[in-house]
Amino acid sequence: MTLETKKSVFVELGKFLSQFSEGASAQKSDVLYNDIFFEDFENLIRLSQSHNGWYTPEQVYFSIQSWAEALTIENIDKWLSAYKIDENDENPKTIALILAGNIPLVGFHDFLSVLITGNKALIKTSSNDQHLLPFLAKYLIAVDESLKDRITFVEGKLENFDTVIATGSNNTARYFEYYFKDKPSIIRKNRNSAAILTGKETNEELEALGEDIFRYFGLGCRNVSKLYIPKGYSFEAFFQAMFKYQDVIHYEKFANNYDYNKAVFLMSNFKLLDNGFLTLKEDSSYASPISSVFYEYYENLEELQRRLQEDADQIQCIVSNNLTANSIAFGETQKPQLWDYADNVDTITFLLTTK
Repeated sequence: MTLETKKSVFVELGKFLSQFSEGASAQKSDVLYNDIFFEDFENLIRLSQSHNGWYTPEQVYFSIQSWAEALTIENIDKWLSAYKIDENDENPKTIALILAGNIPLVGFHDFLSVLITGNKALIKTSSNDQHLLPFLAKYLIAVDESLKDRITFVEGKLENFDTVIATGSNNTARYFEYYFKDKPSIIRKNRNSAAILTGKETNEELEALGEDIFRYFGLGCRNVSKLYIPKGYSFEAFFQAMFKYQDVIHYEKFANNYDYNKAVFLMSNFKLLDNGFLTLKEDSSYASPISSVFYEYYENLEELQRRLQEDADQIQCIVSNNLTANSIAFGETQKPQLWDYADNVDTITFLLTTK
């Protein structure tokens, strides 16, 4: 397959995904193989919550739409323009992918990167996300049958691979590092995201921050789980903006976590701020539990910037009004571009340079 062919295959996938949105999915006449795949994919989306209680249709549709917007020829060309990818992929490497399942299609970027660089993907999905990616792989193979020999899903032990990209918790990462110590690898651990507030944010910006907090119920590494606020900050405007997301408490799994974590905090005599579906706790850690966000005061922005740089290996992204280098705008954390790499590790460069 030439690079242009591979690009076109994923553009077709983007067109297919663009048809699906909550309450408004509709077939487009120019999309390939709708007769085979459209209805089955719509049914799979509706069934996703039965496979994983966190995968509500709203969250799955959001993920699908995000990938539909990313998989355009303009975005793919811009992404790959920084690399020299060999048109000859007759000697592909086999890349083992161990995927997480915290949010829908969380491993898709690794899958895309492996195939677009002309390699083979040997995939072990998370038990929490076993259906969406295999379905999309079937669609890609229908578009170009030569991909059939490039995509393999395995349930048991991973064998006969050259390189590994594995995502998991800090505990599983230690296992991965030992188990794959003789293989070139990218091993991803727990990370969290933070936001820096000044007290001058508009209601619209704070509402957008709610998207960064509550999208995927806070389960993603790009979800904001920590706030940095100036001394004397009033949370009144923050809580007013968060009211927009009050319906999150109607999801049983989220409500159970809210009740449990609030009870644990209160039994430990921690001081909490609470609005009935979100608790705020002053804490120096980055990783807050579901339904809670930690906060910490800062007095000097330059000192805070230095600390964030020192803690870079714990942070996925930072939301602010351009208060740090590479900060992300409010409401945009769950809309990464193709060139926004997890943990700031350039997957394409890794795949192109690893022998």
